Amino acid sequence: MLGCMRKKTVLSLVPVERIERYIFLIRGQKVMLDSDLAELYGVSTGALNQAVVRNLSRFPRDFMFQLNEKETVSLISQIVISKKGRGGRRHYPYVFTEQGIAMLSSVLRSERAVQVNIAIMRTFVHLRELLVSHKDLARKLEEMEKKYDKRFQIVFEAIRKLMEAPVAEPSRPIGFISGKPK
Repeated sequence: MLGCMRKKTVLSLVPVERIERYIFLIRGQKVMLDSDLAELYGVSTGALNQAVVRNLSRFPRDFMFQLNEKETVSLISQIVISKKGRGGRRHYPYVFTEQGIAMLSSVLRSERAVQVNIAIMRTFVHLRELLVSHKDLARKLEEMEKKYDKRFQIVFEAIRKLMEAPVAEPSRPIGFISGKPK
């Protein structure tokens, strides 16, 4: 009964879809921002980074790294993170790989941190499973293309287009735009 209650607590605490939105591909690695992790753990970004600095030996470069200016600017344009000098961050954000996130539970010793970490680890596993199934589907499609004649080529091309990641449409500016040229 207690195990069932805990699982419900974790799931209601942090939905998988929410965690998935916080995972980014930077420098070829799936990572999460320090500010997003702090929000999930229910602590301030400063408190999370302070706990990491106190235990820096537990976070080698493949567990955590700081973004450079170009990466930060790119993230600012993709998602809503505060711009430097506008009451927001004064340093470039840190990002944590899956191993770094697992290590965070050892430096953030709250029950919430443990439960959130479990949810995050399950999300990373789920994403890996999706990737493997996608590759398997692509391999099977190639096998079918070789097996069937050219009449089915249009079908195979349509399936490939469906398998591709959707391209984000450029966003329109928000606000009133008058018809008068400036």
